Amino acid sequence: MSVRKADNPELFENVQEKNLLRQYDLLLNCVEIGLEKGIESFDKYMLWALNAAAVANIAQFGGRFREEPIYVGNHIPPHYQKVPELMDRFFSMVHENWTIIDHPTWLPAYVLWRMNWIHPFVEGNGRTARAACYYLLCMRQGRLLPGKKIVPERIRDNRQPYYEALRAADRAWDDGHFDVSQLAAYLSDLLKAQLADAP
Repeated sequence: MSVRKADNPELFENVQEKNLLRQYDLLLNCVEIGLEKGIESFDKYMLWALNAAAVANIAQFGGRFREEPIYVGNHIPPHYQKVPELMDRFFSMVHENWTIIDHPTWLPAYVLWRMNWIHPFVEGNGRTARAACYYLLCMRQGRLLPGKKIVPERIRDNRQPYYEALRAADRAWDDGHFDVSQLAAYLSDLLKAQLADAP
């Protein structure tokens, strides 16, 4: 069962907003578990669950990696057969560098960029990437973060700097480099704004 935006835009938006609320509730559970169990709790099963929550009733293949080609504007994500290995490397990057890179937004920036670059799901990649990014922001701070408006909401409210930072990381990658510094700086500003907004 799914609703298409073209058939009923109002219902589609309503379902999508409720999904985001459910995804956030699930994300809070994931953070609580992660704080107890450690960074190894960040795995594909967590992402599958977050993606399934994000796209319930608007996509039929939520909660599993894609098995078909997908196109995103001018970006052509990797062939679907490469997705499982790329995601294994993605998790390995986070796990192996967790105690090495202590910058508060660098690994969250990597997760945000790399998930968007791989585009492992049929639908809901951005929503799932922003949730994963926020999970790591909380994990790095060792707590559920206070603030009236969380980082993923702040990204949604002003997407242009987000897109520009993603494109900067893409350009670096295309040139044979790995650089998410612009995205890390962007997230740092959003994180400071969220914490400053805490009651």
